[in-house]
Amino acid sequence: MKDVILVQRRIPRCSESENQRKLAELRELARAGNYNVVQEVIQTRYPDRQYQIGKGKAEEVAELALSQKPAKIIFYNPLSVTQVYNLSEMCKCEVIDKFQLILEIFASRATTRRSRMQVELARLEYELPRARKIVSLLKMEERPGFMGLGGYEDSYEQDVKKRISRIKKELSTGQRDSESLRGYRHSEGFSLLSLAGYTNAGKSTLFRTLVDENVEVENMLFTTLSPTTRYLNINGRWTLLTDTVGFIEDLPHFLVDAFRSTLEDVFRADIILLVVDISEPVDIIRKKLAVSHEIFWEQLEKATIITAINKADRLFPEELSSRLKSIAYLAPNPVVVSAKTGEGLDELKDIIHSHLPEWKRFTLELPMSGESMSAVSWLFEEGIVHSVNYGHNIVMDVEARNEVYRKAKSLEKRLSFR
Repeated sequence: MKDVILVQRRIPRCSESENQRKLAELRELARAGNYNVVQEVIQTRYPDRQYQIGKGKAEEVAELALSQKPAKIIFYNPLSVTQVYNLSEMCKCEVIDKFQLILEIFASRATTRRSRMQVELARLEYELPRARKIVSLLKMEERPGFMGLGGYEDSYEQDVKKRISRIKKELSTGQRDSESLRGYRHSEGFSLLSLAGYTNAGKSTLFRTLVDENVEVENMLFTTLSPTTRYLNINGRWTLLTDTVGFIEDLPHFLVDAFRSTLEDVFRADIILLVVDISEPVDIIRKKLAVSHEIFWEQLEKATIITAINKADRLFPEELSSRLKSIAYLAPNPVVVSAKTGEGLDELKDIIHSHLPEWKRFTLELPMSGESMSAVSWLFEEGIVHSVNYGHNIVMDVEARNEVYRKAKSLEKRLSFR
């Protein structure tokens, strides 16, 4: 692991607990990026246009960099190109901000072609408004007699724009394919469930427990980048459950846009399981729930939200009860669970089942024939068969989605006329 120094300019309008939470988030992001934090520097003041922090504090960071020799210095606050340039020159090492660190993590975790393209798009979107400034700063060190960089400046910016256009075009084609697949799944009667929530809330652990499958689970931010979808039987009804990338506070618009196709699995679901880490401080839980609902409010169509109150095993019953009351207005359809121990999972499945799109219950009467026996097998696979009686005719009590009901009744009508 490479050593890094973390720097945070605390925001005066935020409370001390909020500022501490932001620094803790940066610390977790550094760990997710495989960095070892050797020093943390904090300052509360208005930003300096040249350094983001004050010049005296920047010099202090430079002295630390000289003695600690870190691989990088990471700022929680967003840095302009000029600030990165000035700080890098002063500290003699690479300087990045939180958003660049997130891009690094995404790049290291991206395993599919689509996720790698999304990472590149986010990087280029981040780089585009800075392109001219980057070249302008390079020109400051241009030696006499060296070819001017004016032409390169225009070419560089145009190359970035062209690459962004190509990636967006390819991603939009893949998005249409994903929408077609989701439409097909709906037409086949599968209800779509998605896990959503902040990073490290326990989504992947809950996913693994529900589908009884080993997926990557670590106590680390951004374990999940590419959505993972598996079959899940909910009290006799087959659904599709998707684990998605986690939310993070203050995520810049270019990163949200670049990973929109990942979040589409949340926005197009029939039911969203909003996973909350109840062991966190109450003010943090409220903030994360509020931000999650803001995201849903803008994008959701008709999905039902079920709040999975996770990590309940970490709290005493009295404390858990008190916390549930304090967040009740932000937690629709709450279910207390522990993905680690399995507590509350049966209750979670029951409430999911109660909110699944309604199926139709009907009686079917078919003549005894080979085609009818094939239909019986088909109905056992596609619905819930409550009873079946074999006599002169086959009489079935079946519960299934509307598409199956229509096909079954059409088959009943056709075979009865033979």
